[in-house]
Amino acid sequence: MKSLVQFLRLFENGKDPSFTQFVRDAKVRSVDKLTPLKTYMEQRRISEHDIRLLYNHIVNRNEYLTRFYQTSLEVDSLHISEPPMPRSKLDNNINIKYKNRIRQMHMRNILQRTKSGFHSPSFLDVLFNLYKKNIIDFQLLNPSAIHYIREGRIGSVFSFLYFRASIMNPYLVYSLNHSVFKGERIFTPTLGWTSYAYGFAECPFVKEYVGVDVIEDVCSKTEAFMRNYPAIDTRIYCTPSESLLKNQHFLTTYHEHFDTVFFSPPYYELELYPGKSQSTTVYKTYEDWLEGYWHGTIKLCHHVLKKGGTMCYILSEIGGKEERHILQDMNKITKTTFRYRTTLPMYNKNKNANPDDTNEKIVIFVK
Repeated sequence: MKSLVQFLRLFENGKDPSFTQFVRDAKVRSVDKLTPLKTYMEQRRISEHDIRLLYNHIVNRNEYLTRFYQTSLEVDSLHISEPPMPRSKLDNNINIKYKNRIRQMHMRNILQRTKSGFHSPSFLDVLFNLYKKNIIDFQLLNPSAIHYIREGRIGSVFSFLYFRASIMNPYLVYSLNHSVFKGERIFTPTLGWTSYAYGFAECPFVKEYVGVDVIEDVCSKTEAFMRNYPAIDTRIYCTPSESLLKNQHFLTTYHEHFDTVFFSPPYYELELYPGKSQSTTVYKTYEDWLEGYWHGTIKLCHHVLKKGGTMCYILSEIGGKEERHILQDMNKITKTTFRYRTTLPMYNKNKNANPDDTNEKIVIFVK
């Protein structure tokens, strides 16, 4: 776990250049090229005054980085102390301090290595380039970004423009299990950056947790995290979920074993995670992905869930992808195997799927 001092050291660059040197040597990165800052200023008619504001931010980077650390990475106590939120008011943005432990644990994967299928640069890539290499992403010099920089709100620009992998709030998972599932034996076909394990483990009645993922680092860190809960029987499988349909030992051990299956599945190419075993790498088309990954995973979930057990996932439609209706398509496949029960709204202002719609769907099925 990184302290504030360790976090700030990640962005050190020796001695910062003078303003004159910065204007002479800095580069602006656009989609496919680097342009000298001075040339870019002339082409876009960007004033020296506005560049100086950006330069002053770079020199005083620790002010912003400290605020970011305190808001998004600083960890308080491990245990969830608040009562669960009721099923009528499910909100991924309540008590977000519990997300900080997840970001701390998986900082590089969440803030840098996971990429957007819509080609937005990752948050840490932009910061490292800006603070360590004097390479400015071109979006920081757009008129709207410059407006915010003039107002001293460059943090809002970073948050709005640059990609961070989405995080399920462990407090939401904890609340769902208390208010809706009441599950004791839990299976999750993805690990959700350890947030599912965390939320379920905080429920005193949970006895067993089995989770699956393909990112080795996430699997090992989830196993290590669950040592905080020795009373819970935990097993982590580092493999594609659909591949477990060929694992006879797994199928025999967990046939109709769990009372709750829960996860937020990948949104096809919205978030591109590291690793060669990712479903979007294995399945080259959307149709192949639905058949190979999603249909296979749903078949596995049905096999391991008890009769009368609850299967739940959280999804929404993807903005800007009118030719695809991912929620509709995935639900259609699920309904061939499970009995649909209900859909609950979940407020999530920070979701990547469709920023114009702040609700995601908690879709619940029964075997």
